[in-house]
Amino acid sequence: MNRQALIENTLKKLKRLPDSRIKEVSDFADFLLSKIDEQMIQEGIQQIVADSDTFDFVMEDEEIYSVKDLKEKYK
Repeated sequence: MNRQALIENTLKKLKRLPDSRIKEVSDFADFLLSKIDEQMIQEGIQQIVADSDTFDFVMEDEEIYSVKDLKEKYK
């Protein structure tokens, strides 16, 4: 079933529901949309951080500690 047919089928079903149930469906649709918005925001932030040069200095730092600095070695 394609998108348009699914929407039309859902609308037919909604018309048969009592008002209280329509409110539940509307609330659930709002919930789903907010989850999509949150996911898009999170992915956008991840992309911004990935493209950012903010933490490049970490990769450029020289190593100041080595295995010789360990007091105790675990096997």
